[in-house]
Amino acid sequence: MPSAAAVFRLFGFPVHVRPGFFMFMVLVVVAQGPTFGIPFAVFMAVFTVIHELGHAFAARSTGAEAQIALDFMAGYAAFTPTRVLTKWERVGISFAGPGVQILLGSIVYVAVRGGVQAPESGNAIQLAVFWAGPMIGLFNLIPVLPFDGGHITEVAVETVIGERAHRFMEWFTIVVAVGAMVWMALDPNLVRFIFFALIPLLSVAASMSAERARERRARSQQILARSEALAWATGQVQFPDGTVPSPWFRAWQQLQAGERQAALHVLLLDLADTEPVNWWPPDAAPVEALARVAEVLPSPIPQGRSFSAFVLSGVLLRVGRHDEAARYAAAAYEANRAPMLAVHVARAAAALGHRATALAWLRTASSTSPDLVANAIDGAREFDSLRHDPEFAAAVSR
Repeated sequence: MPSAAAVFRLFGFPVHVRPGFFMFMVLVVVAQGPTFGIPFAVFMAVFTVIHELGHAFAARSTGAEAQIALDFMAGYAAFTPTRVLTKWERVGISFAGPGVQILLGSIVYVAVRGGVQAPESGNAIQLAVFWAGPMIGLFNLIPVLPFDGGHITEVAVETVIGERAHRFMEWFTIVVAVGAMVWMALDPNLVRFIFFALIPLLSVAASMSAERARERRARSQQILARSEALAWATGQVQFPDGTVPSPWFRAWQQLQAGERQAALHVLLLDLADTEPVNWWPPDAAPVEALARVAEVLPSPIPQGRSFSAFVLSGVLLRVGRHDEAARYAAAAYEANRAPMLAVHVARAAAALGHRATALAWLRTASSTSPDLVANAIDGAREFDSLRHDPEFAAAVSR
């Protein structure tokens, strides 16, 4: 979850407040008028935070790390599990938000209303509490995405059709939302509520579009990775349009031709490049070949863009130049703050037997991207001697 206009901690949870959150509250006041709009906007903001805290506390109870974002029209509680959650835990996390909003909203409403009474005759503050608290909480339990009710329903559907449940819920949401819009359009008394049916429709459409983009990107990366591996294995350079062999392969080609300076020029040119990366790391390269290419690097090695620095420090790790890898990745991290560079420092420190330094850098990396770090260290042999260390487990599960 990226940072936003303002960040603070509430009960230990990072809370990101984005400009859209305040914009929406202003729109509420403008649309409803100051008499009702101001208390409605205030209570909506308060109950949104309460709602997301419900999710965050429920996630924390499972051992997950949670954080909150407040944005236009909504809040979001994102969490990173430290283990596989049971279906009931997932349901509990989804229900906790609207559940606590309905409960506390009802209590506050009864308190300001002076008892359990119908809201029609209430004043502006009483009506604001009623709608911002229990009513929006109940609305969030509608069984369509992206509402919490939809996520709860998805868990139930998953028990029947497995991993296809999410796609089913996306199409179910589209059908329900379109049907609701048609029904509202045909009823003059409901036309003004069509906007509410648009919320799930637009959200699911955006989610499906993003999912397709991720799938296309993953396929493109797989093709590029195979092309890079084939180049190292056979020398054949057959890459998709818009992509090129890694600078490490191109430098290796220059070395094969006896052009040491040209090989160095390729590596330095890549470090200085500011364009989007269009190559794949030399993961399939023989260690001996990478060692020969790394020999042409000057001392000290110049810094460059984050991805190129990450790959370079990874090469130094692979060829056993751990001290150089640690110093280079640490300097690159200071310049770029990329968590994977911190992981490389930790790997190098672990390989050198510097336990405390390795754990400190792992904690640094995990503090911003715990899920990314957990995946990165799985196959890192440098951590083998630390895997049964309680402090190691704590460092990677922050």
